[in-house]
Amino acid sequence: MATREALWGYRNRFGDAFGRTYFRRFGPGVVSSVGIGTYLGEPTPAVDEASRESIELALRSGVNHVDTAANYRCGRAERVVGEALRAAPVDRESVVVATKGGFLPFDGERPSDPSAYVRERFVEPGIVAPDDLANGAHAITPEFLEWSLDRSLDRLGLDSVDCYYVHNPETQLAVRSRADVYDALGAAFEALERRRAAGDLGAYGVATWDAFRVPEGGDRYLSLAEVLSRAEAAGEAVGPDDDHGFEAVQLPFNVAMADAFTRRNQPAPPGADADGPVSALSFAHEAGLSVVTSASIGQGDLAVEGAVPADVDATLAGETPAQRALNFARSAPGVTSSLVGSADPEHVRENVAAGTFDPLGASAFDAVFE
Repeated sequence: MATREALWGYRNRFGDAFGRTYFRRFGPGVVSSVGIGTYLGEPTPAVDEASRESIELALRSGVNHVDTAANYRCGRAERVVGEALRAAPVDRESVVVATKGGFLPFDGERPSDPSAYVRERFVEPGIVAPDDLANGAHAITPEFLEWSLDRSLDRLGLDSVDCYYVHNPETQLAVRSRADVYDALGAAFEALERRRAAGDLGAYGVATWDAFRVPEGGDRYLSLAEVLSRAEAAGEAVGPDDDHGFEAVQLPFNVAMADAFTRRNQPAPPGADADGPVSALSFAHEAGLSVVTSASIGQGDLAVEGAVPADVDATLAGETPAQRALNFARSAPGVTSSLVGSADPEHVRENVAAGTFDPLGASAFDAVFE
């Protein structure tokens, strides 16, 4: 697991090589505000090798935040992350490793009959019950998440992960009420609190796509305040004190998907200086939660000239469109780290170099939306 001493030691290795606030508070120490994601790519040996090389390069170059999930690239992504960690010339304790559970993972390749695969590998052995499933492939029961965490640790070859996300819990809204989803999250958080106490994870959170950025009352909306309250209750229930390990939220954010900043769809936290609802980013900041952005350059769509509106592009620092798009995401108030996935070493170098430029200050970022 990452430690304060090792995280700060990693940051100090790079001295003044990066711009202002490149390393930001996370967990016991600091983490790079550019992180490497592992979502994209086919489940093939060729992509495995390219991804491994890219992750190793990132770890050597100033990126100490690696994000993956049990289901990414049919389970191959986690294996590659573990291999890259063992091969890179950095200590495990100096890297924040995050993974996720929720979607039922394949085992290295896509089966010819996914429904039969789920039935034979998950339902018949009792890992999930049919009623647990949403869209035939998603579950957040305590039993399934614990099974998934164990499999993730095996694939990563690690004793623990630094952050474990419940993956897209809003998927469950397709088959059950919002109140039932909150209850399910509460049960899941109690299980994760027990695993935190056992030393299997350092912190946990939720990784979402729609939940915290759609309008309140929308079909896939969840209240961040209610989710946090379930974590607080889980911490009290599990003990040994009233603390809890819910520390991070992951959501999509970029210049074309700025809802987490612009849409006031969350109730203001107690004590916040707000007259009404606030944005997801504002709530997370006031509540002391780290925010990790996914789709930070729109899965590559914003890495081309002209993709970012000219007036916004002109305010951003960076030599390439990808760097400027990434620096937009890193500039949002409350953002801890912005993920970019790449299996191309040149793209990794380009993304890391974005961190040598200063992000926008809070006032300059606000002015973009005026």
